[in-house]
Amino acid sequence: MATYAITHRQVTDNFLVVQTMEGTDIGTGQSVTLAGLGATLNGTYTVVAVPTHLFVGVDEEGDFLFDYETIILNQLMFDKTHADVARGAVDGTLTWTTTATWITDADVVAWLGIASATANDTAFITTAVNAANAYAYRRRREAGYYDSLSTVPSADVKLGTIMFAGSLYRERGSVDSFASFEQMGTPVAFGSNGQINRLLGVNRSQVA
Repeated sequence: MATYAITHRQVTDNFLVVQTMEGTDIGTGQSVTLAGLGATLNGTYTVVAVPTHLFVGVDEEGDFLFDYETIILNQLMFDKTHADVARGAVDGTLTWTTTATWITDADVVAWLGIASATANDTAFITTAVNAANAYAYRRRREAGYYDSLSTVPSADVKLGTIMFAGSLYRERGSVDSFASFEQMGTPVAFGSNGQINRLLGVNRSQVA
């Protein structure tokens, strides 16, 4: 969870725009919670735009209009049916929950094929699941995707996240790969990284 100070807010043509004191990694489609703006403006919103100029309204075709001579950084825009409120200073907060919950312990236990996990296994599987959820979400965010934190975007991404969590579990107790050996100590190579990245849709060009 990350919390940012809101320094200004405005409502124009049923769109709420806030400015934070510092830059954020929040993008279109992300969900945030606003507080300190007044009872009618506080709440949870989904970002619809990240403007860098003063928002002045919406034209007849529904396109956003900006004053391109006035640059305002660190802004986020949201849908909000409300009377217009002139841009002004506020002492508010923006809270962004960044914990993804795409896969569960049960998903990984099924993939590993563990019939009956011990308490020690269960604790470490939970650690691996939390790490895999965080890694998968972060890597896709870095690759330019805007995903929900609570809903996995697709079946392939879910499988990639499960595979990564399972790989973390299997590497427990080893130096740099799976803790498994074949004939007199020859280590078995770990070859799932490429497949995991393909399933997550990362490490590839964003240009069609």
